[in-house]
Amino acid sequence: MDDDGQLELYAAVAAQLKEAHTRVRALQVPEGVRMALTRKLLVITAAAKHDLADAARRLDRFTADLDGGRLPHEEG
Repeated sequence: MDDDGQLELYAAVAAQLKEAHTRVRALQVPEGVRMALTRKLLVITAAAKHDLADAARRLDRFTADLDGGRLPHEEG
């Protein structure tokens, strides 16, 4: 991928991560569920440092799960 394409992907992933964090904060769910979702986003953020394309795919799946109402169960 050329540098411009990499920068565009980075900007897109960064914007999607920001939106995903905003959505998670706004969810009316138990705190344990919110924490699990936040941990998933932090893992995706960390992955973006090493493999941006993989992080983008993970983020797409995360967003699709949110859109579909597929949330983790509360631990405890």
